[in-house]
Amino acid sequence: MSEMIENNSWAGAIPPAQGLYNPEFEKDACGVGFMVHVKGVRSHKILSEASYILCNMTHRGASGADIRDGDGAGVMTGIPHDFFVNETSRLFGISLPPEGQYAVGNLFMKGDTESVDESKKVFEQLADALHLKVLGWRSVPRDSTIIGPAAKSKEPAIEQPFVVLADQSKPFDEPYFERQLYVLRKHATHTLTMKKWFYVCSLSNKNIVYKGQLTPKQVYLYFHDLNNVQYTTHFALVHSRFSTNTFPSWDRAQPMRWFFFW
Repeated sequence: MSEMIENNSWAGAIPPAQGLYNPEFEKDACGVGFMVHVKGVRSHKILSEASYILCNMTHRGASGADIRDGDGAGVMTGIPHDFFVNETSRLFGISLPPEGQYAVGNLFMKGDTESVDESKKVFEQLADALHLKVLGWRSVPRDSTIIGPAAKSKEPAIEQPFVVLADQSKPFDEPYFERQLYVLRKHATHTLTMKKWFYVCSLSNKNIVYKGQLTPKQVYLYFHDLNNVQYTTHFALVHSRFSTNTFPSWDRAQPMRWFFFW
């Protein structure tokens, strides 16, 4: 009898090798677009025009038998500081630190209340151990009615933590803050595990990623934040994924957390 291999992929979305399929041979073929104001001036126009680019790359992605099931699509932007200042004030009654002195990101979690609460609790404990503090959690507003059955079956809860250095009395040390964020992301991923649906799309004081198992046209319809005129950015990187001989899943959608120019 062949030995069973444990499936450690996010939410068990990627099947093990079977028949003619072997995950070792997976390759992607994707479409990427980029909008930027070269002088760093922020506007909602950058974000809205990036949507036009993304939708014009629909041919670089794919969909399932149900056209509402996409291979994956998303957008990376700068942190929309004014937007988050208003949101945190409205939701938590708090004032965020100056721009760059807090981090925010989109985290995937298993959708039931118990799993979300447990993931938040563990994440906050790990943050405390690293001299970080979670000011609050924001549930990302979404429209789940537009996605197909395959995407819906693995749709995660998406939560935004706002993270700062625990000791606010000292001068802000950005390199230290960024290192602690990196360690927090690693510790959280290994502790909560992708197998249990936990995944960090991004956790940064500079950039944020909105993505999912979506078609290009669904991204801006699914994430309400992206249509808010207060959401301003100086750049937007959009991505449409074509799985080719790979399996789509929420975590495999792009953009990823980092990108490089060469």
